[in-house]
Amino acid sequence: QVQLAESGGGLVQPGGSLRLSCTASETIFSTYIMGWYRQAPGKQRELVAQITSGSTINYADSVKSRFTISRDIAKNTMSLQMNSLKPEDTAVYYCRLSARSGIYWGQGTQVTVSS
Repeated sequence: QVQLAESGGGLVQPGGSLRLSCTASETIFSTYIMGWYRQAPGKQRELVAQITSGSTINYADSVKSRFTISRDIAKNTMSLQMNSLKPEDTAVYYCRLSARSGIYWGQGTQVTVSS
């Protein structure tokens, strides 16, 4: 059972930056997709960005050119660099892993963008 642990959320002013990290408890050797999702109050959970084991990357239109997803295979870590943050980016951000063994979610980390 793979466990995912997120870190890096917090409170930031509009225009600021945050970096989220997600660490997996074990190395994934099969084909996989790792991604960041977010859920704002009263809204459905939505995909923010994802990266495949083949290094294909996709972003939601709302975060393109502001957010950057990356991974460190040696450390079993995926990161999300968020720049030029807006109040509408406020949400709980979740790390998700889709692998041959199943789908796994982290516990979520709160990101609040407010002055």
